[in-house]
Order: sequence, then structure tokens, then C-alpha cells
Amino acid sequence: MSEYVQKMEKAVEATEREFSKLRAGQASPAILNDVRVDYYGTPTPISQVAKISVPEPRMLLVSPWEKNLMDAVEKAILAANIGVTPMKDGNCIRVALPILTTERRQELAKIARKHAEDGRVAIRNIRRDANDAIKKQKDLPEDEVKKQQDEIQKATDKYIGMIDRVLQEKENDILKV
Repeated sequence: MSEYVQKMEKAVEATEREFSKLRAGQASPAILNDVRVDYYGTPTPISQVAKISVPEPRMLLVSPWEKNLMDAVEKAILAANIGVTPMKDGNCIRVALPILTTERRQELAKIARKHAEDGRVAIRNIRRDANDAIKKQKDLPEDEVKKQQDEIQKATDKYIGMIDRVLQEKENDILKV
């Protein structure tokens, strides 16, 4: 039982991680989480080769640990295709985030709803797996099977409710002007 609850928690955490990548007007280092820099032939997460800070609400400042990585970091940010253009500025790279249009905000809200639905589907799949595991236990009395299935359903409802709340917060954040 606790194994399936932990999987549901991880599904909620994965959904929250996906939400953190969606830009909602404010700059966040999480926007660059998926950027991989070619570090001596190895694709490395940008956070392991550079410091990312937020000096202004619409600006990210990327400071590579090694000066010779400036070009590689700049290329990696461009190649990530996240809708930003990096600019070299001395020992760092400035990433200015454009102002979101209404259409783009609605598009981001749609993407957020898709991530939330993916999270809900993952939780329902975990519920199905848990119910299958319960049914396979031949030595359980029928009332115990029903009790465990009810517990799984309560956990499912709880975690789907958590995803719905996080989605509502993210949509509000994205759509507010």
C-alpha cells in the first residue's frame, strides 16, 4: 500500500517539476533545467557548469564556472529552443525573458493543463496496478480486498486533488497580467 502511495507522491512531484519549467511572467532558474551543455564531450546539466541567478524579474544571469565554457553555454541555451536569446556580457550570459502575450499565456495554460492530465493519468495507472496487486492476493478475505481498494481510491482522490490545486495555482500565475 505505502509503495503505491509513494509512487503517487512522485507523480505529483513530477507534475510540479513540469509546471516549474513553464514561464509565468517571472524569471526562474527552473526554466533552464533541461538545458544540457557540452562539457568536454559530455552533455551536462547547465546547473552543474554555471551559476544561475535572477537579478531582475525578467532576466536570468548565467555565470559559467569556467570562462572557456561561455560559447558552449550560449549555444546550449539557444539550442534548447525555450524562446529566449542569450547575450554575452563580460564573464556572464544575460538571458532576457520577453513579455508574454495573451495568446502565449493561454498556450502556456493549455500546456499546464496537459501536464496536469498526464499526472492524473499516472496516478490512475498506479491505482489500477495497486488494485490488480490486491486482487492477485488469493488469501485475502473479500471484505479486506474491498477495504484496501477503498484506501487506494482515497489516496487516488487525494493526489489527484493535489494536482488540481497545483494546476489552479499555476493557471492563475500564468494568466494574471
